[in-house]
Amino acid sequence: MQATIYDHSGKEVEKLSLPGEIFAVAFNHDLVHRALMRELANARQATKKTKKRSEVRGGGKKPWRQKGTGRARCGSNRSPIWRGGGITFGPTGEENYQLRMNRKEARKALYCTLSKQASEGRIIGLSEYPHTEAKTKQFAQMISSLPITRDVLVVLPEKNAIIQKSARNLPHVKVTTSNDISVADLLKHDRILFLKEVFAQWQRVAKGGSLVEQKTEPADQTVAAVTK
Repeated sequence: MQATIYDHSGKEVEKLSLPGEIFAVAFNHDLVHRALMRELANARQATKKTKKRSEVRGGGKKPWRQKGTGRARCGSNRSPIWRGGGITFGPTGEENYQLRMNRKEARKALYCTLSKQASEGRIIGLSEYPHTEAKTKQFAQMISSLPITRDVLVVLPEKNAIIQKSARNLPHVKVTTSNDISVADLLKHDRILFLKEVFAQWQRVAKGGSLVEQKTEPADQTVAAVTK
């Protein structure tokens, strides 16, 4: 499996081999579906709320006497069976929609989705982003020069304020990092644009390393004085 790397002007630079451990995984529809449902559920917020009988204003006075009227007995006009009364079993605003998934399953679902996008030729690379100012016009020109006809997901090795500010006003462009990439984003966008450094990160992961390279600090060379 290979991905084509372009420069910012749209010229093809090279072909890069993708690690099979990540980009050649058999597609598991059930696993990807569960991962997608988990991501959507975890992003859901409990913003809906209705008032219960005790929260509706009014209803302190008994509408009519208990006996003698021929009507059904009632004690409050805020009863759930009355119009304008409280809601029975309505949303409380405290619902928890969180779903859980094993870490290995979530990782494999991500690899399955990446493999599917790679097999369909939807993954391309960018050698570098040379601009040092946050200009939407420059970023839009770069996107138009690449083989991108619809919406695109731009994946960065780490957060980059220049690229994120340049792309935030473009309606069909979303910018994320390799650490925050999700199955929902991969399935939603027609093209996945990786910066070249991201491919190096995936190569490191395929060899058993971490996505973010660990920076080791030099050991302290100072020797403590020994008092006699």
